[in-house]
Amino acid sequence: MPPVFINMKITQTFLLTALIGWSTLLSAAIIQVAPGELPARLAEAQDGDHLHLLAGEHIGSIVIERSIRLTAEPDAVVDGEGTGSILTVKAPDVTVDGLTLRNAGRLIAELEAGIFVGRNADNARILNNRIYARAFGIWLDSSKDSWLEGNHISGDVSLRSQDRGNGLHLFNVSKATVKNNRVELTRDGIYMDASNNNRLIGNQLHDQRYGVHYMFSHFNEIAGNRTWGNRTGFALMASHTLHVHGNHADGDQNYGFLLNDLKNSTIENNTALNIDHGTSPGTDVRITGAEGKALFLYNANSNVIRDNLMANTAIGVHLTAGSSNNRIYRNNLVNNRSQVMYVATGGSEWSHDGQGNFWTDYVGWDMDSDGIGDVAHEPNDAVDRLLWTYPMARVLMNSPAVQLLRWVQRAFPVLRPPGVKDSFPLMRPTRSLEEVS
Repeated sequence: MPPVFINMKITQTFLLTALIGWSTLLSAAIIQVAPGELPARLAEAQDGDHLHLLAGEHIGSIVIERSIRLTAEPDAVVDGEGTGSILTVKAPDVTVDGLTLRNAGRLIAELEAGIFVGRNADNARILNNRIYARAFGIWLDSSKDSWLEGNHISGDVSLRSQDRGNGLHLFNVSKATVKNNRVELTRDGIYMDASNNNRLIGNQLHDQRYGVHYMFSHFNEIAGNRTWGNRTGFALMASHTLHVHGNHADGDQNYGFLLNDLKNSTIENNTALNIDHGTSPGTDVRITGAEGKALFLYNANSNVIRDNLMANTAIGVHLTAGSSNNRIYRNNLVNNRSQVMYVATGGSEWSHDGQGNFWTDYVGWDMDSDGIGDVAHEPNDAVDRLLWTYPMARVLMNSPAVQLLRWVQRAFPVLRPPGVKDSFPLMRPTRSLEEVS
């Protein structure tokens, strides 16, 4: 039998690879955590460990200081006993997946939350958790590259709306993705504060003050989110360079989309339906003075607003407070009681490159069949301005004097005050109610 020669270098490499493989398997082993064991298991944990909570009640005030993965059985509950944050993440690269958390503290000023992700706890993965929030649901504080997906957060209806925290609150956060979460009955669904370069995708937000609330946050994408039953669907304030597209507000009470001091942003392919007087979130009490505006621009400048659908609201678009240099075209204003409320001293052209907007109250014609109306559309007149200035005058709406004034303006256009003018009104909608029903 010939001698067997073993290449020692190859053998050493093989043994080293095997040892690394076994080490990886051991480190990836799931550590089962029974009720009462969590503090000790966290104290022993090493980076890369996977802790799995078994069914039963686990006590909160948990602090994660290692880069671990924390998961749970469906019947496992983490209870905060009414004090502090239930779970605080202080390490980077932490995953929290599938937990049920309840009974956190209720001190908003102390930032008490179901899950609090602290400063520099980058690359957090907060996934598929059920949080019964008293103050905040999830708070991200000065971190980056986090991913929040599939979480369901409910507020405490025993507290007044203003005494609840926000469902998802991001402060000084960058490069986060907030996707497919559901938030209800908190103060604001998602609050973005001084947070740049983030993405909000496909979230569902209802029965709150604001569904989405932006303050001093720039270079963000807001896409495919749905709001209903809120006082305002999307409140985009004191921010710039937002891309807001494919969102859907239906049945919010004051505003579908509120643009307050918003600049250099693109608002496109969004839908605002049935924005009208309604009930206060979480109650049967109707809101006094609810305004019912699909789109409200207040000191909003240099934005592109196109291909949106605003339908069945009290007021389609309200523009005021120095809002200027906005490019407004290819929008669809359908069956709003007042299509436009324009409060400004100068006129405003609502068209771009020969394309205006679609208006269901346009009564012009299209003799050359090019899809563009042959006469301009001016949705407001002096009577509208009079009624905006003196709301009590609405009792005279159908009086002979008001009807005469409207006839005089039509007969003598020189008497018409400056306002919105669409020189190229569209004869066909770019988007229809059927496609969003």
